[in-house]
Parts: sequence; C-alpha cells; structure tokens
Amino acid sequence: MPVSTQPAKTLRLASDDNVIVAAAPIAAGTEIGSGVVAKARIPFGHKVATQAIAEGQPIRKFGQIIGFAKVPIAAGDWVHEHNVFMHDFERDYRFAEEARPQNILPVEEQATFQGFRRGNGKVGTRNYIGILTSVNCSASAARFIAQAVEKSGVLAGFPNVDGVVAFTHGTGCGMAASGEGFDLLKRTEWGYAANPNLGGVLLVGLGCEVFQIGRFKQLYGLEESETFRTYTIQDTGGTRRAVERGVETIKEMLPAANAVARETIPASEIMLALQCGGSDGYSGITANPALGVAADILVRNGGTAILSETPEIYGAEHLLTRRAKNREVGEKLIERIHWWEDYTAKLGGEMNNNPSPGNKAGGLTTILEKSLGAAAKGGSTPLNAVYEYAEPVTEKGFVFMDTPGFDPVSATGQVAGGANVLCFTTGRGSAYGCKPTPSIKLATNTPMYERMTEDMDINCGDILDGVTLEEKGQEIFKEILAVASGKRTKSEKLGYGDNEFVPWQIGAVM
Repeated sequence: MPVSTQPAKTLRLASDDNVIVAAAPIAAGTEIGSGVVAKARIPFGHKVATQAIAEGQPIRKFGQIIGFAKVPIAAGDWVHEHNVFMHDFERDYRFAEEARPQNILPVEEQATFQGFRRGNGKVGTRNYIGILTSVNCSASAARFIAQAVEKSGVLAGFPNVDGVVAFTHGTGCGMAASGEGFDLLKRTEWGYAANPNLGGVLLVGLGCEVFQIGRFKQLYGLEESETFRTYTIQDTGGTRRAVERGVETIKEMLPAANAVARETIPASEIMLALQCGGSDGYSGITANPALGVAADILVRNGGTAILSETPEIYGAEHLLTRRAKNREVGEKLIERIHWWEDYTAKLGGEMNNNPSPGNKAGGLTTILEKSLGAAAKGGSTPLNAVYEYAEPVTEKGFVFMDTPGFDPVSATGQVAGGANVLCFTTGRGSAYGCKPTPSIKLATNTPMYERMTEDMDINCGDILDGVTLEEKGQEIFKEILAVASGKRTKSEKLGYGDNEFVPWQIGAVM
C-alpha cells in the first residue's frame, strides 16, 4: 500500500489516549504520525488506533475508557463498532473530591439582559400566552383556539405578546390517578403554567379524564385570575362553544399580558437548559465544551445551568460525582443512574442502545464515548443539586435534572423546571425549537453549519481551525444574553416550537 506524504489532520485529546480523531477524511495509506499508517479510509470525526490494542483491552479517548477491543486492533486500524464492544466496569465516584468554591460576581458587576419581570419575582425572556391541555381529548380544541386567535389579527394590537401556543400531549387519561406517571404529568403541567416565559395560561380539559383540572388546582392552590383560566369542553357544551369561549378568554387576557415590558435584569435570572442532539465525533471536542465554558460564565454571573439526559451521561457520571458539592448530591445522581438501569432492564433494553445510527455515522461508537462528550456541556463548576423530571429548579449554579435522552421529552422537563433559555448543540443537524423557551442551535462542525445555516445560530466548527474554547464560550454567552433580550433564534424564525411539548410518559396505559 503506497504511503501518502500529505500528513493527516487529526486530534489527540489526551496524552494517554490510544486513538486519535480524524479532523478531515483520511485516505488509506496516509501517515497519521509516529510512522503509523492508516490501514483503511477513516471518515471525518471517526477514530484511528495509534498503537496496537489487544483483544479485551480498553480503548481510551478524552483520557477515559470508551469501550473495549472486540478483536485485536492494529496501529492504523479504523476503530468503530465493528471492532469495539462495551461491558460494565468499576468506576470510582470519588464524591465531592473536586468540588471547588464558586466565584460569583457581585450583582453590580454581573452582565445584564432585557427581560420580563413577573409579579412573583421570576423573569421571562419571552411573553407568550399558553393553552395547556389536561388530556389528549382536548388537544384539538386547544389548537383550534390558538389558530383562531392567530387568524383573527387581534395580536397585532398587543406588541409585547409573542403569540399564543397550544401545548398538547397524548396522555392525561388511561392512566393511574396516582403514582409516578401521574406525578410526572402533574409536575410538567404545573411547571409550564408557572414558567415565566408565559404571561397568561388557559387550561382546557374534556371533563371526564383521570387528570382532573379541579384536583390539579386544589393541589397547587390555584385560583382563576386575569392571567389564569380553566374550563372543560363537556361543561361548556361541546367543541364549538369551547373554542369560542377559549378565543374570548384569550382576548380578555391580552391586555394584562401586554402590560408587562422588558427591563434591565441581571444575568443571575437566566436559567439555561443544556441540550445536545444528533451528536457526532466532534460534539465532545467543539460545541459541547464551548457550551460548558458559556455555562461556567453564566454561573459566575449568578445564573443557573441545567444539564440533563441521564442516559447520555451514563458512563461519565463519575466525572460529575467528583464535582458534587457534597456526597448527598453525588449519591442522588447515582441513584438516578441505578433507576435507569432497572427501568431499561424491565423493558428488555439496555443503556447502550444509544448511540443512534446517526450518532454512529458521525463517529460515535458507544454510549460511554457519547456521554463523555455530552457531559462537557456542564462546564467545570460544582454540581449543586440533582432534580427529578420537571421538578422546580431552585438552586443557583450548575445543576442536573433526570430526564430521558430524547430531546423533546428532556427539554420539556427542563422548561417545566423553569428554564427560560435553551442551548442545543448538534453535529448531524437536529431540527428543533422550543416554545415558550427560545432554543439557540450550536453546530459542532463547519460542513454541517454551512449546509444548514438557516437552522444553526452559531458555528463551533471553527474551533478546529484555531478559535479557542474560551473565545467560543464568550460568543455563546453573548448570544444567550441577546436572545434573552428578545433576539429571535433561527428556530423561532422557522416557526418551530408548537409540537415540541412532549411530557415523559411512564407507566401502564390502561
């Protein structure tokens, strides 16, 4: 095989790694360094062995184990799912050993944005009126109401209102009236009703469903007001009358929702949801660590950053437990990991059913590799709290919320927890938006950014060309402030967000 004299463009991520990453496609016969020659074509973002790896021995990337050799691997071999497998191994959690005191800027030195201050003190970055549904049976009526209001043209007279959104879902009945599944839906509905990006809420039910509106109001001590109204289709007299009533109710809410105006707010009021989807071999090298830098900057300014997607930190949880502010927080994270192991086993699955086909095409081989990259979104500050799905986030700083890895379900939990801005990294090109919380899309590589420039807000692929993580993190943080102040994201311009409310559904459908 002839050897190319053109050196391969590669990245070594840690000194003790036994693989490197292709920063551009590598042709077979190309020298990759130290006299090692690629034995096969190595796709962009994929891995190539720099030394011989015996069967059963660990494969290291990021200085961490990402899998084990399924067969003997020679120096120069393409390293991917054909010669890599995963099995469980002991991880040292070292609870709280690496937690360091947080350096929070004084309020007068904190960055600011232009947000909506609510009567309860919370701060929104958008000002929508939301139509929540207690059950799938009222989903169509909610959509009809939102469409009728939009078509009426009445919103033109209320410039401070961003729009009317119907948050519909597929559950609310055919479920137990107590237990984990019911509690998840209850927290999610309440979380959206209380999210500061909503200036008014209409809750519409059918009337005979398991998830009863009256019980929901009693549980949370809710009372009807000029910005919170409820009714059922059955009590109102059917679909037509329910829609007409809904339209009139929204019109009655508009003056109060429009009365709030943006004002200068410290960045400590930003609650940032951290998401990644359609990950590739560069997610953990460019966009995710750059977002981690931005999260650190936000925390330094007194704000909150929420890492989630528990199946996608599986295998990297030991890096988070070391940053836990105390052992209790670290152990709560491990308890959620064990819950997921039991949950997937009961359903005949396993945690390594991730990565997806798209992730693998982008260079990711095992969930361990994907998780090590995904966890980088969380930056480097102490882990201050661990929350269950859709629980209200009350701690400042870096926190974790237990959610599935499926992006719409995960983000729904974060928004229910109070997130008022979201950053979403992607390597393959995820198409996503999130009303009422604006979603900033971060591309991990330049080719995808250039193909999908109408969907992507920031290109992090230029990190491969010399832009530092610190520089890119500052760029992301500035964009967070701009979007929090009203700048529309690419997904907002495209109209995304009406179909991305997806509560996590657990339990038997009865």
